[in-house]
Amino acid sequence: MRIIENHIAREQKFPIRIQEYAVGIFKTCPTKSAVKKAIKNNLILVDELTVSTAKIIIGGEIISLLKPEDDTLKKELNLKLKIVYEDEYLAVIEKPPGILVSGNKFKTIDNALQQNLQESTQLDAVRPRPVHRLDYLTTGLLLIGKTSSSIIALNKLFENKKINKTYHAITIGRMKTEGCIDFDIDGKKAVSNYRVVFSVKSKKFAFLNLVELIPKTGRRHQLRKHLLYIGNPILGDQVYSIDSMVLKGKGMYLHASQLDFTHPFTQKTLTLESYLPAKFLKIKQKIT
Repeated sequence: MRIIENHIAREQKFPIRIQEYAVGIFKTCPTKSAVKKAIKNNLILVDELTVSTAKIIIGGEIISLLKPEDDTLKKELNLKLKIVYEDEYLAVIEKPPGILVSGNKFKTIDNALQQNLQESTQLDAVRPRPVHRLDYLTTGLLLIGKTSSSIIALNKLFENKKINKTYHAITIGRMKTEGCIDFDIDGKKAVSNYRVVFSVKSKKFAFLNLVELIPKTGRRHQLRKHLLYIGNPILGDQVYSIDSMVLKGKGMYLHASQLDFTHPFTQKTLTLESYLPAKFLKIKQKIT
């Protein structure tokens, strides 16, 4: 077996296990699960020695990734992404519908990032990684970290609720002009604010609404569950829906339209916006 990638470990303020440190440092072994598998198969060396997942990294070590005997290099994913913002530390891209952000499948946003983003020149540059998720059918803004310190800093901003996200959805049924949905999800506090931008009459659904949504917490499928809870599910949602109000074949009408946060390195206030998909605007024209 031969070495296909080398990495010199950065000096660490606190010792860190190899299975944590090595996430993102190799182009061909980007995820935590891939790193653990490579270590288990003796494909990762530290200073030319095989290691366990408990190996501690302090800085200065030479970490090498070996090519397995039967390995075929992973082909690049040819998927053009729209870049909304990019610098040396982070990027924001537009996620198209019907594609996973990450996972075991080949066709994911995660696998397309390197082909779409410029390589960072920072010393702690790593393979670009999404720092949050959007559902398979959801479109819109997705935040990407391009360096190790940026990924950590952006995750901390999310944990501390310092990143404000705005979504837009088309919902079914008559709604109040605005409101706050305070309903626990999986036993955890979950709060979403909403504001109706416009409503139109619909033969099939009685009313359709363009709604601005601001989640105050980040529970899994929060907006979809909250809107179903108040009786106004998202148009095209096949899971959180009312049986008689399911629209098939048009996708789900949920769009991540705005991100607001302070850049963790430049301290610049960023307000990034994404135009609504054309199918949202057709609703106003009563093409439903």
